[in-house]
Amino acid sequence: MSGSDARAAAYGVMPADTTEDVRARGEGVSRQVAVLPVGSFEQHGPYLPLATDTLVACAVAREIAAAYPVHLLPPVTLSCSHEHAAWPGTVSISSVTLHAVVRDIADSLRRSGVESLVVVNGHGGNYVLGNVVQEASARGESMALYPAAEDWEEARERAGVVTSLLTDMHAGEIEASILLHAHPEFLRPGHESADFTADDRRHLLTTGMSAYTESGVIGRPSLASAEKGKGLLAALVENFEPYFQLLTSAGEPDTSRG
Repeated sequence: MSGSDARAAAYGVMPADTTEDVRARGEGVSRQVAVLPVGSFEQHGPYLPLATDTLVACAVAREIAAAYPVHLLPPVTLSCSHEHAAWPGTVSISSVTLHAVVRDIADSLRRSGVESLVVVNGHGGNYVLGNVVQEASARGESMALYPAAEDWEEARERAGVVTSLLTDMHAGEIEASILLHAHPEFLRPGHESADFTADDRRHLLTTGMSAYTESGVIGRPSLASAEKGKGLLAALVENFEPYFQLLTSAGEPDTSRG
């Protein structure tokens, strides 16, 4: 087992680093980068767990930490899931609280010598995270939000995911595939026959998800596979390279890919 493979295996959902691991890793880079998975605790239909978005964010962050010298943080597990409030089990915090939590984490990291923070977002409803990064950048702080929509689109195409990002909105092909690969023990039977589409969701913020789906699913999970999940994560690890280069240098980002 290689060093990166061993590191990935050591991380479950929670990182296994000691303080000496962080110190040693920081000696090999010009600027230390921390990676913070942000998920949610919200309904994902009858076959995916409430913690799906957290598990997805952690899977992405864990693979990044196996490939790059970054400081992997434990996940933020509660976020802005207000559109799912009609389903039992969903828990939300306000956007103001999430904003404050991420900003406090970034401040704390800088005090301990970790200058840059990447927020790995697993929940599309966490709109405020974009504002957190915008405001931090305006203050001259080093922060990024990952993956961007373009990163997901490239990963979807390379992994052979059939469903578009518009259609694959919630508990669909992408999320089921990542869990089939990274955490199959959490997936219950039923995704094979749960497809439901609702591409026109222009009133979502006003009405919530319950106006568009009874099951809580919007997507085509029947097309999911562990192979696609593995491909999605591999593509997202590769796409992280320009983010890492940008945050560890004072230069401009490489925009040749876009």
